[in-house]
Amino acid sequence: MLRQLHSLPGLIVALFVIVLSVTGAILSLNPALERAGTVVPATEQVSVAELAGKIKEHYPRAEQIERTPSGTLIVYYTRDGQVRADRVDPRTGQAIAPYESSSFSRWVKNLHRSLLLDMPGRAVSGITALAMVVLAISGAMLLAARLGGWRQLLHPVRGTLSQRLHIELGRAAILGLLLSGLTGSYLSATTFGLASEGVEAEPEFPLEVDGGPPAAIDTLSALKTTDLSDLRELVYPYPDDPTDMYSLGTDQGAGYIDQASGEWLAYQPHDATHKFYEFIYRLHTGEGLWWLGLTLGLAALTVPVMAVTGTMIWWKRHRSKPKLAANSGPNAADSVILVGSEGNTTWGFAKTLHDSLVQAGQRVHTAPMNQLAPRYRSAKRLFILTATYGDGDAPASANQFLARLEKIKEAPRLSTAVLGFGDRQFPQFCGFAKEVEAALIAKGWQQLLPLDTINRQSPQEFTRWGDAVGKVLGTELTLVHTPVRPRTAMLELAERVDYGTDVQAPTAVLRFKVPEGSGKTGLLSRLLGRTGLPHFEAGDLVGILPPDSQVPRFYSLASASKDGMLEICVRHHPGGLCSSFLHALPIGGTIEAFIQPNPDFRPASGKAPIVLIGAGTGIGPLVGFIRHNKAHHPMHLYWGGRNPQSDFLYEPELNAYLADRRLTELNTVFSRVDERAYVQDKIAVDGPELRRLIEKGAQILVCGGRDMAASVMAALNDIVAPLGMDVATLKAQGRYREDVY
Repeated sequence: MLRQLHSLPGLIVALFVIVLSVTGAILSLNPALERAGTVVPATEQVSVAELAGKIKEHYPRAEQIERTPSGTLIVYYTRDGQVRADRVDPRTGQAIAPYESSSFSRWVKNLHRSLLLDMPGRAVSGITALAMVVLAISGAMLLAARLGGWRQLLHPVRGTLSQRLHIELGRAAILGLLLSGLTGSYLSATTFGLASEGVEAEPEFPLEVDGGPPAAIDTLSALKTTDLSDLRELVYPYPDDPTDMYSLGTDQGAGYIDQASGEWLAYQPHDATHKFYEFIYRLHTGEGLWWLGLTLGLAALTVPVMAVTGTMIWWKRHRSKPKLAANSGPNAADSVILVGSEGNTTWGFAKTLHDSLVQAGQRVHTAPMNQLAPRYRSAKRLFILTATYGDGDAPASANQFLARLEKIKEAPRLSTAVLGFGDRQFPQFCGFAKEVEAALIAKGWQQLLPLDTINRQSPQEFTRWGDAVGKVLGTELTLVHTPVRPRTAMLELAERVDYGTDVQAPTAVLRFKVPEGSGKTGLLSRLLGRTGLPHFEAGDLVGILPPDSQVPRFYSLASASKDGMLEICVRHHPGGLCSSFLHALPIGGTIEAFIQPNPDFRPASGKAPIVLIGAGTGIGPLVGFIRHNKAHHPMHLYWGGRNPQSDFLYEPELNAYLADRRLTELNTVFSRVDERAYVQDKIAVDGPELRRLIEKGAQILVCGGRDMAASVMAALNDIVAPLGMDVATLKAQGRYREDVY
């Protein structure tokens, strides 16, 4: 519901929001530009009478003095039968430059207020401003839910480029957008009489005028007691008309002054409601508050980017929900699949399971978890595939599941299997899936299989879970989930370095380039220094399609595209389809590959130390980070291998990086020569040094196998315990990141 509250208004008013934000950003420059050209008098008070006296010396035919909210003084006067206007210096009363309002600024203001459509346009603008308020509030609530609470609102965010742009810009601009939306909604409401502007001061007539000869303007007592900083406008009486009077408007009110006696003839203060209206107007426009205007303008400039990225996120989510064929009714099904998803990606895995069960001859009913029924007449088994949202919360399609489950009094005659989807980077990995399984067990529901988890939507882990399901069902069940595959590129093996043969762990560093003659590496590209490679950074993933397979295998990248090569580190696994293919690939052989960005696994910018931890081929992206550390930030590498004589991966490069200070410290451990010691053991020995680095704000990046990563996490928990923290705390702070397989 909250996501719909955020998405639907955004999609409906996206174009209008962009128009209002861009025009608002342009208009926000006016107060600052006006202020920059304003002459500010000395700090001592200057009265309106004193100013008017100076102006009279230079403008004997002055008709009106106006002071803008930014402090600019404008004199309207008659010369040669024409009304003219000048900006004047308040210190001397002399002209600075002719004054003429900008026709472009008037057009932009009209577009901003009414979309050039008069009252109907004003109504649309008002509705758009209100929608902006809804978007700001619902966006903040969604972000808090995603990050695990309001206290985590400023913590780092993960996701695709469009997601991170949308969130980071929204987080930076939310207060400005909320202020603009609220004030714009109020001003629109006053336009249509839904809110009051209050009463602007206007003294009542008739007034008794002295009628004597006019006094010098700089002697008028009412003007002498009015400070220049309070002036809005002073309108002169008609020449040679002793019955006319001065009209004076100030920040506090307005009235009329006798031109002979200089006394107030009448004065009416602004009421509180009108003062509030003017305060809101200044907040919205920045008039008189140039710094606020610029701040709101910068916030407004984020809106077009957020509108585009928001639409992209919605469209990707909309397309990702698959269409289910042969979806039986809940009471006719043999198997029921319930799906908990926030962004619809879990539905793709559910469809693969649904189709496989249907092909096995079963009747299958697949639905959101929120549609849990009190009973299923024919079902023998229930599969629950669910993601986790934020800090262990239920995703959108499952937020009512536990309440529905609680209302079911009697456990049905079916067995359940819960499969959780998540990212091990988050402290509450698959937290909601664990909560669901615990609730089912507490209600007495039987288990078909214990809880299993899928990290980062791994197709290989899903296939493994499918094998376990097939064994329990007594049927062959091959779950091959193929996400929508990006466009692939053909790459040619240009260089390889082999290690590990002597310790029965053959490993190769493979470097690929775009084949010669490819359209991407023409003469122009070579002249410009372009490699023809798709853009990627060290730590991103490359998906490689082995022959006769549509399921990609992912490898962490040890290079960036600017290096002119795509580099990976691959160990040969006996029977491994892709690793066997790559190890047998000759120089000049080609692969079909695509890039999958992995922005969550990168060193943070800044001067804080970086601790890199890996084992085996996990060294690949870590070497890439070191290679690009040309600013010589402190980097400490911990890595474990088997034998330094056989599989010391990247040994020459690492020694070179130590020499040129891209690598601060190299700590290696080899299990075949160091009494079966592993990288986690080396970390434990260096605990005090690591604790000191963590106290200085160090970020830790871990790459390698799951078992190694778990052991490293346990060792680090012991190291940081004296600091009153744990690895979960470091993860929440964005200071502990993993690329685990």
